Amino acid sequence: MADSPIETHRAAHLPWFVAVAQILGLTSVVITGVWMGHYRGGYGWDGTSLQFNVHPLCMVIGMVFLYGDAILVYRVFRNEPKRITKILHGAIHLISLIISIVGLIAVFQFHAKSKIPDMYSLHSWCGMLTFIIFIVQWVMGLTFFLFPGASVSLRSWYLSLHVFFGLALFALAIGTCLLGIKEKLLFSIMSTYSKFEPEGILANVLGLLLVAFGVVVGYILTREEWKRHPNPEEQALSMNFKNLTEGESPDSP
Repeated sequence: MADSPIETHRAAHLPWFVAVAQILGLTSVVITGVWMGHYRGGYGWDGTSLQFNVHPLCMVIGMVFLYGDAILVYRVFRNEPKRITKILHGAIHLISLIISIVGLIAVFQFHAKSKIPDMYSLHSWCGMLTFIIFIVQWVMGLTFFLFPGASVSLRSWYLSLHVFFGLALFALAIGTCLLGIKEKLLFSIMSTYSKFEPEGILANVLGLLLVAFGVVVGYILTREEWKRHPNPEEQALSMNFKNLTEGESPDSP
């Protein structure tokens, strides 16, 4: 079904909001890189604090920026064939998952070598919860939507849950990053944080940028006129598949 002139006009605003989201997301990644690279000494894979620095960078890239881009796929490519959009959505999530695993390995290995206890802070609890649900969400999405087998009614039932948990995980990932920023600042510059230390200001700006990225992405996803509408071919295939699975003829009334 074609968009109305009003919907077409409103849809023209979508690229601007997507561009703002990308600027906010990329800036968040760059500031994280500068924070860990300039103020915290750089990066390494030797079990020292340089290896720990890999963790926040990977989590901001994987669990926030790429995750946000993955859930924007259905808005950015709203006129492309649905299967291509599904594959792109799942592929970006897979890259996000791999980068996040690298970030988790980095911090656990650093803790092991430095004799630091694991999983005692609220940040670590929220982070692990987010990561576990993310894996479950990705596997379930792959099973229900990318590979054939699930019935139309089952896909329809799970779709609302998939969308809800996708947004909830995105919000939880950003919240976990904010907890991590606060925790890192208290561990690193607690004595000078209240004196408007440049590192503290940079980290606070990073937190605001992450929140802004989440707000813009959430706004894009909740605008009705920017939702992806199935094209006529997809609607026909969906109706035929539904009729066949319910034991009816595609030509029956």
